[in-house]
Amino acid sequence: MQGRLAEMIARHAGPGRIVWIGLRPARRADVVAAEEAQIALDGLQGDHARPGARAVTLIQAEHLEAIRALARAPGAGFADLRRNLAVAGINLAALRGRSIRVGGAVLRVTGPCAPCSRMEAALGPGGHSAMRGHGGMTAEVLVAGPARLGDAVTPLEDPPA
Repeated sequence: MQGRLAEMIARHAGPGRIVWIGLRPARRADVVAAEEAQIALDGLQGDHARPGARAVTLIQAEHLEAIRALARAPGAGFADLRRNLAVAGINLAALRGRSIRVGGAVLRVTGPCAPCSRMEAALGPGGHSAMRGHGGMTAEVLVAGPARLGDAVTPLEDPPA
């Protein structure tokens, strides 16, 4: 039974795609949308990233509507959420611990990206709570490469542990 469950968790209907790219030039700077970015080993070039397990932040594009509704912030956009990549069509939470190809780069999804206190300012009172469970995932960069809007996001076969 356990093997079957692991098999189902690992199965995806198809690849996802990048629908938004954001760069944070400095720690508290506004997020700048981009059509493409170079993903380096320490994060997106031009982004104030944290090297290692949090080098790249990803958010599920489908969660934007839920965040807008929960925060009562109908005008909120991906830039307000301060993540690097918005991905549609594949469940990021199901990829935790897995390697994924994102455009020409390879990332390992390391864990949830918890919302910060800045969500209260960006989304209004209750913004932090609205993001809980919808904050996306963090990832480390295994192989550097370019990422462009529309590029595929595909799970890779990881070697057995």
